[in-house]
Amino acid sequence: MKVLLDIKDNKALHLLEVLKGLSYVKTTTISDEKALLMEDIKDAVQELKLIREGKLKGISAKDLLNEL
Repeated sequence: MKVLLDIKDNKALHLLEVLKGLSYVKTTTISDEKALLMEDIKDAVQELKLIREGKLKGISAKDLLNEL
């Protein structure tokens, strides 16, 4: 299982030390930019699911290109 945590900087070091002390937990630190990118991708996938379920209206590729 993978879990992404958002922790205040002044508390993060202590929690990371606790987690590193657990043999069954592997920690990896990611940059703020990468975390933001992951959140944007998650939001895009959720929006796509809603469009496919008919709960949200999408736009055609032609309309998208015309906006550019």
